[in-house]
Amino acid sequence: MAASNSSLKVNRELLDPNFESYRLSLDAIPTYNVELDAAVEEVKLKDTQYTLEHMRAFGMYNYLHLDPWYEDSVLFVDCKGRVLSLSVTLDTALGKPREVYSLTSDASQCEDRVCASLSLTSATWAALSDGAGRLTLLRTGMRGDGSFTKWEPLFSEDTGEPFSLLHSVSHVQDGVHSMEVLLLRIQKEPQETKGSGFYVSLEWITVTNTAGQGQEKKYEVKKRRVLNGKTVPHYAAVEPKGKGLMVASEKPFAFTHVDGLPVQLPDPEPMEVEKTDPIYFWQQTAEDVTVFVRMPEGVTKEAVQFRLTADQIMLGVQGFPPLLEGQLFAAVDPEASAWIVKDDKSLEVTLQKREEGPMWSELVIGDKRGEYVMSDEQAALLHERLTFLTSEDMNGNPDKDKPPCNSQELEDCDGFPEDGSSLTHFDGESLKPSQVVNLGSHQYLFTVDVNPSEMPCFCLRHDVDALLWQPRPDQPGNMWEHIATFNALGYVQASKRDKKFATCAPNFSYASLCECLRRAFIYRQPSPVETVLFNRKQGRQIGQVAKQQVASLDSDKPILGFRATNERLYILTSSNLFILKVNNN
Repeated sequence: MAASNSSLKVNRELLDPNFESYRLSLDAIPTYNVELDAAVEEVKLKDTQYTLEHMRAFGMYNYLHLDPWYEDSVLFVDCKGRVLSLSVTLDTALGKPREVYSLTSDASQCEDRVCASLSLTSATWAALSDGAGRLTLLRTGMRGDGSFTKWEPLFSEDTGEPFSLLHSVSHVQDGVHSMEVLLLRIQKEPQETKGSGFYVSLEWITVTNTAGQGQEKKYEVKKRRVLNGKTVPHYAAVEPKGKGLMVASEKPFAFTHVDGLPVQLPDPEPMEVEKTDPIYFWQQTAEDVTVFVRMPEGVTKEAVQFRLTADQIMLGVQGFPPLLEGQLFAAVDPEASAWIVKDDKSLEVTLQKREEGPMWSELVIGDKRGEYVMSDEQAALLHERLTFLTSEDMNGNPDKDKPPCNSQELEDCDGFPEDGSSLTHFDGESLKPSQVVNLGSHQYLFTVDVNPSEMPCFCLRHDVDALLWQPRPDQPGNMWEHIATFNALGYVQASKRDKKFATCAPNFSYASLCECLRRAFIYRQPSPVETVLFNRKQGRQIGQVAKQQVASLDSDKPILGFRATNERLYILTSSNLFILKVNNN
């Protein structure tokens, strides 16, 4: 079954059409500094790691890890291979980070070594990569009780090639404890003559407790799945119970191997030998789709068989095979749709799009028996846009006094990615895409953990705003839910040329960006003002103001890690951990 084309449904109640701007606030942000005993070692890319994908995966890696199960607890790995943890309860009485685990292998000997990475799997488990190819799963105990017990490794494997940890989850089914771990590698493709010569590989590993009752716990790899693509994914995460995988990337990913064996690709569709006359014609606007279906002559209204749901259509005549049947390209509103018989030999169907704006590339997914016809208005618009191809004048602009538009005159925030990004949900059993969303010009901004029991959220730019989306794989009809909006953040962040990291508080009270050096920007949600303010241009009173704050660190070293909690902002450099008190209880 082909993957269904889905769309992200914006909750308009979470949008603020009257938002004006952020007001710069000069309120001081209390900043606290913890000096580290040993430096956080930044792994520099080598000459052989020259591609954009290496920079995205490893050069822009966030070395600081926030524990989503225990508020205001952060972890990182230093140059001595120690996993250090710092929990903050009182800002004025900060202690030193405490060691919870130490890597035993010497990762510095690995030629293609990458940065060590950590993933907090559950409230009592963690996954760790040494950057040289060794994966370790550790039982941490209850990390937030203040006891700082040493972590216990219960599974360790040398995978042979360096990787970075993207995500991990833990679940128990029928008394069997399993952990799902997602690894990322950038591998050489010697047969490729064009492009960078590298490809991106994601490996999804399932590790389970294979011991029986009364036996010592022993964890082994139960299943390995590999999927490949050409770009580092913006977002990649495993479902809470390991039933599926979600990947957002500029270019598509596909599963290639399961347990070392190649995945059998479906047989290619046979080539069309003979082109027949189309059974139906269709055209569309931004709001609706109109279908004209050929009918046997003399057909009455009573003989027409018509069924329509939000994403399925069936149209036919009694006694004949269906003329049009299958899954629609996108969702429609059945109650606002209608059909009518014309001239006893054709049927006209009007489908009301549920999502206004996006144009459909086909009517019914996989149905090639129809023909798309442009409306007169669309044809005229297309003709106008293509006039310059046949014009004798090199400048097809009718306004002779003004030069043609130059793309270099556009601001950075007006540009869109050249490649069309997509968000794909893969079924864990069939390993095939079940739902695909074309992200189009919705620029990816950041990933954040809002609820540790659910999948990580991702933030996308929609027009000028930044919208936060929560994946809900248990709701196939609404798999991605719009849960928060940061007004104008999509536009604001585009102007930050030196932006390195972005994040937000789990309660959505603020969003924050940081540059490569020293500065962090905080954008708060609108809040009521204590004094009376008026907009002079519009002559109305302002009830709420959104504040922007700027924090400048007392450091000249690059920012390596950046995380946010509801109360604090954590910024990591190679020698210091800065804690900014953004909100009070």
